Amino acid sequence: MDKNKLPMRSGVGVVVLNNENKVFVGKRKDNPVDKWQMPQGGVDEGENYQSAMRRELFEETSIMNVKVIKEIEGFFEYELPDDLIGIIWKGKYRGQKQKWFITRYLGHDREINLKTKHPEFIQWKWIAPEKLPDVIVDFKKKIYIQLLKEIKKFID
Repeated sequence: MDKNKLPMRSGVGVVVLNNENKVFVGKRKDNPVDKWQMPQGGVDEGENYQSAMRRELFEETSIMNVKVIKEIEGFFEYELPDDLIGIIWKGKYRGQKQKWFITRYLGHDREINLKTKHPEFIQWKWIAPEKLPDVIVDFKKKIYIQLLKEIKKFID
């Protein structure tokens, strides 16, 4: 399979900051080694980025109570490693082109529930933003380093 012929999937991602400026991360159920990520997912046909972000956040974490601080300009892209091409997203895409948002969580930790209709995370925690590049899978590390620069504008 020539991965260069596959399109990029349109996606969204969301940085959720709590009142201590820590970032929400979840441990994926399909990659339960010690790798964590921020909520993210695909954009449905006819859906705008902010609606997709709010839907994905709710579907993965049950979080609804967020205020958007910033829609980050531009897009962030990553390509899947060769061993995941054809496995992730039923082999339809070679990677993802994402629109990211920085949000402030206005709710309480007890509202967070990973036991959703289609659970993606098996655990969650709040971490210091500077730890983000250390906890993410290698093929998304570049994006997390870029996102960290954006997050710092709101917490420093």
